Amino acid sequence: MKVVAVFSTKGGVGKTTAAVSLAFEAAREFRVLLWDLDPQGATTFLLQVKPKIKGGVGSLVAGQSRVTAAIRSTTYDNLDVLPADASYRDLDLVFDHAKKSEQRIAKILEQIHRDYDVVILDCPPGSSLVAENAVYSADVVVVPLVPSPLSMRSLDQVMEFVAASVSKAPIIGFFSMVDRRKRSHRDTVEQLPLTRKVVTDIVVPATVQIERMGAERAPVAVYANRSPAAQAYGDLWRRVQETVKIKKGKRKN
Repeated sequence: MKVVAVFSTKGGVGKTTAAVSLAFEAAREFRVLLWDLDPQGATTFLLQVKPKIKGGVGSLVAGQSRVTAAIRSTTYDNLDVLPADASYRDLDLVFDHAKKSEQRIAKILEQIHRDYDVVILDCPPGSSLVAENAVYSADVVVVPLVPSPLSMRSLDQVMEFVAASVSKAPIIGFFSMVDRRKRSHRDTVEQLPLTRKVVTDIVVPATVQIERMGAERAPVAVYANRSPAAQAYGDLWRRVQETVKIKKGKRKN
């Protein structure tokens, strides 16, 4: 089982859109669990999953309830969700009070390592203990980058954050919400991959198809399969797969 953390220290960069799209692309071939770690629960909403965990996330972290009881299926083959509910607002505090606090996500995932080929973590923004857990567990960290100075700064912060982690997971940066009408966006997309090895040339444009995800409550590839955005996420998934060498287990029925 391989773990993919979708993470940025900055919010509003298309992180959840990327996590949902990557999970959908991965589920074409692999058994996938998408864990919504963001208390806003956007992933849970987009995939039309009930945002309720019996006993709250504290019970899950403490081992009082099993992760399998909290996992929900979706309408898509081979794609399940571990939803976020209101209790996730206190997840940092829950981890802080746990032994080996940076390893709690990894410990929970041990329960299901034979059930899934891929786990995708939709992380909340910021350098939190939740993010530290996600990076510790990750085999690769995927970072969406809007071509702006603040987002570029977030890449440096993510790289520093990962470098300080035990896992030393490789980083895959990609461009998100790109408006090629803006010269600054065009210049950044062309130049940054030349100077930063972790940044790919994969570009997800700012389009109405992406904006429709909230209304459709579905991955963009479901309703706009041939759109540039859907194709970009397909390319991103293939880059992730090549990086971590994901192997296929027994396919779920």
